[in-house]
Amino acid sequence: MSYTQEIYERVVQKNPHEPEFCQAVKEVLDSIEVAISANEDKYRRASLLERLVEPERAVSFRVPWYDDQNVVHVNRGYRIQFNSAIGPYKGGLRFHPSVNQSILKFLGFEQIFKNSLTGLPIGGGKGGSDFDPKGKSDREVMLFCQSFMTELFKHIGADCDVPAGDIGVGSREIGYLYGQYKRLTGLYEGVLTGKGIAYGGSLGRTEATGYGLIYMLEEMLSHAGDKLEGKTALVSGSGNVAIYAVAKAQAKGMKVVAMSDSNGYIYDPNGIQLDIVKDIKEVRRGRIREYAERVDSATYTEGKGIWTIPCEIALPCATQNELELADVQTLQANGCRVIAEGANMPTTREATDYAIEKGIMFMPGKAANAGGVATSALEMAQNSMRLSWTFDEVDKRLQNIMIDIYHKTADAAARYGQPNNFVLGANIAGFEKIASAMLAQGVC
Repeated sequence: MSYTQEIYERVVQKNPHEPEFCQAVKEVLDSIEVAISANEDKYRRASLLERLVEPERAVSFRVPWYDDQNVVHVNRGYRIQFNSAIGPYKGGLRFHPSVNQSILKFLGFEQIFKNSLTGLPIGGGKGGSDFDPKGKSDREVMLFCQSFMTELFKHIGADCDVPAGDIGVGSREIGYLYGQYKRLTGLYEGVLTGKGIAYGGSLGRTEATGYGLIYMLEEMLSHAGDKLEGKTALVSGSGNVAIYAVAKAQAKGMKVVAMSDSNGYIYDPNGIQLDIVKDIKEVRRGRIREYAERVDSATYTEGKGIWTIPCEIALPCATQNELELADVQTLQANGCRVIAEGANMPTTREATDYAIEKGIMFMPGKAANAGGVATSALEMAQNSMRLSWTFDEVDKRLQNIMIDIYHKTADAAARYGQPNNFVLGANIAGFEKIASAMLAQGVC
């Protein structure tokens, strides 16, 4: 039995009720097996993989809070500090009813490799709560965030662990969390990223993940002798990542014809009018179906089905495991030739393998959506230097980082004889840096 298979079976045995985490570990270990086998004796002696798949620290805590009727509610909070070999833990906080330890461990594990690919000195972590901010008043969200931070502050710091936002954690939540951290510690430091511009945030952070996805897509197509202009695309989701991916895609001459939310999807053959989507989602916090009520050329369909629409490029930007094998088969039949992940692990393992086997250009999320965490690290740098860069400076750095990630990914894939397997390339490129740092630091 191979070393990677031994470790995967051990992970399943120790974490039988954490399917998302086990899925992420298997996907990574399978793709780096060729790199592991070349140095297996060295890695085995150091128990490198055993340490890699085990978080350095996993914190779980209760979060009591009052609603507007003075009724006490209790949620569960988490912080998974996975690996700090190349820098302080870095990864978002997610507030969503689906949050559990398995999902956060999967996200934290993926974050290790994503952060490594950026070339910046940041380790991997993730956190959050099963609290749902949807439908809550500002006061309720503030009280929850203050209670959450009252425990979390004991475990984070500018040189230890720097959380950011994620699903359900936007500028409002980051503001409340930062205010409570400052109140408890008396420190004004870069302990959270995604902050408001008025108190240490970075220009370009809001747009970064979506913009970075398109910069990656552009570089990928360029090296295949193609371009973005004139391409038709589907973008799942209608949150921050999806909105700014659409914005940059349209600026590059692409035509995005569909977006979605958790209830259903809209199709506009004339191209999505992003100003209307932003008004619905960012201003009024409404549902995507309202778009079809305001745009005559659009239709709304309840439920899943966005991937049945013909396109050349698919950009899953919603949530994990949203793109299944049947969806990729349908996309291929309808002419899709490129998939780039804007969300974290939005494509199932079977669907990913099928896409690669059939020659669809497939860029995994740890490479394609790394723009968000890269710009978070740029915010950390600005905080440390007590200065701020212009939007154009940040955007240019982001573009260069995404281009560099593409080349690291493509080069690693080519070195191991699979030049079109960007999943393998991204995992190996991220792993090699982590492994080098872990070996250099001894057993810790």
